[in-house]
Amino acid sequence: MRHTVEHRIPGRLRVSLHGRIPAPDAYALSAIVEQWEGVRSLTLYPRTGSLAIVYDPALPDAEQRLLDRLGRLAAADVAQRRPSEAQLRAQPHRFDRSLSEQIAWLVLRRLAARLLLPAPLRLVYQIGCSLAFVAEAARSLAQARVDVPVLDAAAIAASLVQGKGDDAASTMFLLTLGELMEEHARDRTQLELINSLLEVPERVWLQRPKRAGGDVLVEAGALTVGDRIVVRTGSPVPVDGAVVCGRALVNQNSLTGEPLAIERSTGDSVFAGTVVEEGELVIEVTSTVGNTRLRQVVSLVEQSEAYRSKGQIRLEDLANRFVPYNFLYAGLLLLLTRSLARASTALMVDYSCALKLTGSISSLAALREAARAGITVKGARSLEELAHADTLVFDKTGTLTQTTPQVAGVIAFGAWEQREVLRLAACLEEHFPHPVARAVVNEATAQGLNHREKHAAVNYLVAHGIASTLDGKRVIIGSGHFVFEDEGVPYPAAKRRTVERRAAHGSPLFLAVDGELVGAICISDPLKPEVAATVAALRAQGFRRIVMLTGDNAATAAHIAREAGIEQFEADLLPEQKHAFLEGLRAGGARVVMVGDGVNDSPALSCADVGIAMGNGAAIAREVANITLSSGQLEDLVRLRRLGCDLDRRMRRSFRWTMLLNTALLALGGLGLLQAGTSSLIHNGSTVLLCANSARSYQMA
Repeated sequence: MRHTVEHRIPGRLRVSLHGRIPAPDAYALSAIVEQWEGVRSLTLYPRTGSLAIVYDPALPDAEQRLLDRLGRLAAADVAQRRPSEAQLRAQPHRFDRSLSEQIAWLVLRRLAARLLLPAPLRLVYQIGCSLAFVAEAARSLAQARVDVPVLDAAAIAASLVQGKGDDAASTMFLLTLGELMEEHARDRTQLELINSLLEVPERVWLQRPKRAGGDVLVEAGALTVGDRIVVRTGSPVPVDGAVVCGRALVNQNSLTGEPLAIERSTGDSVFAGTVVEEGELVIEVTSTVGNTRLRQVVSLVEQSEAYRSKGQIRLEDLANRFVPYNFLYAGLLLLLTRSLARASTALMVDYSCALKLTGSISSLAALREAARAGITVKGARSLEELAHADTLVFDKTGTLTQTTPQVAGVIAFGAWEQREVLRLAACLEEHFPHPVARAVVNEATAQGLNHREKHAAVNYLVAHGIASTLDGKRVIIGSGHFVFEDEGVPYPAAKRRTVERRAAHGSPLFLAVDGELVGAICISDPLKPEVAATVAALRAQGFRRIVMLTGDNAATAAHIAREAGIEQFEADLLPEQKHAFLEGLRAGGARVVMVGDGVNDSPALSCADVGIAMGNGAAIAREVANITLSSGQLEDLVRLRRLGCDLDRRMRRSFRWTMLLNTALLALGGLGLLQAGTSSLIHNGSTVLLCANSARSYQMA
């Protein structure tokens, strides 16, 4: 790389690289030099093409070694380290000129052209500057679009035709200035959203030897390349990696859009953001969570455009339809007044910019505010639907009830002992992340039971249970549906009465070996302390109908619903029955919000107008849901409803002000009370102010 030393003192070099450096190359060059031995810090100036390096002067020949390495650095080395578009967008533009610098440069060019160039040359310069606007308008017209670029080009051309080159220059200056400030407001809001989402933590099982205590749950951000993690049914893949052991079906919908899971096994690559639908994988980390998490988050922000609210889409459609009327109005003014100057004022003011930008920025600000509260929203459409929903449906287990249920008792039948029933149940349940499974495993651990067994691979059946073989015997554990109806295990009346008596207000898990019921585990499923107040607050916010759905028995469901203040519930439901119930609600005209946390809730979550998943639930539920409450706190539903309503009000208010201000400007310009340049100044200024207002923080507390 060609370079010249501009200044040197011991420990510091300033080097010229002979030319401006594009932002991607600046990013790459900075990343390369920062890793060199002895470099303490560096500052890169892309616009002037210079680099200031602070290094350790105590190292032998430190300065010469740095210069030699810089000289050997090839363009190909820099190209290899160029960041992706996603990484650049997530950087706080540290290699770009600040907004103030861009405005200063714009003003300087404007003043220099006006003060230094004689009138003939100034006109040539102004015509040259207008060509960029004309080219943009030509591209729109080539696609049969009459939009804002066409309007801008027409306004500039009208000034030039009248011989008012300075007016044309003022118009271009104001348009460029307005665009800079509008883009800054949008980019700043989007950047804050990305940074807020990056702060939402993820956790993962890190594989450790049994002698070291076995697998441990750690923050995904603590992983390093080479670590091995265990990902089981219903759990997310938090990083890019290679499968070193196991076989599983992996859903890659978030990356590829393909709804069907594909099989992954030893030697295959897996990627962050995908979900294990069935099976278990041991994955060796090949990329740190920072990079992969960044890719996921930026992808989510980019995809949010596909989930724009109906209100935002409506504003944008209106904006596009208004532009032809500007030309019609300009033609009428020209026809009635014979004044091209008055007609020009109709071309200087449009509704489109403010309507499009305020809607987009309002939505991004709402998504940012949700992310700051630990809530991931896939698009503003979900907030809008939430604001207008009238029916709220809750899953019970893990949603209304504690995420850490407890074992209230163990029942053993025949020759089996309670400790043996619990030990075998924990042996099967330890593989899965469901709250009930954790309760069984935690109870076995508390009683000092060694529940690690050499059994065959387990088969997890969604919303039913687990099946495996041990010592040649078929072992199953799960719901009554699974054990008695699907598997056909006998359920004698005496055993039924015992279970009903011991688990009157709990949820029983049934354990059977070789077709015989050998025990039941009673799961205490206490209500979360905030549920009753949250349900009351949501009803006060306008939800006319609140329903609880559960796969548990009717007695347990009635008890929980009564404590929660929910009047309607449906018990003994399978996943497909939950889905059918929601379809029935929507067919009847209801606008439905579904809140759940488990794999078995996924069909219902995908069916609802808005699916909301609890952050501590299954990853598949989070994948199909529109919104994820990372905290798992139901009070966030109240905040979300308020946020959705505030977004709706803000967009309506922006629409009213946009229509009022711009209509007034058009009227005043048509009456000859405002000149074209003044109209443009007020129009662009008001658009920037409306954008700034739209970017304000929402109050979620």
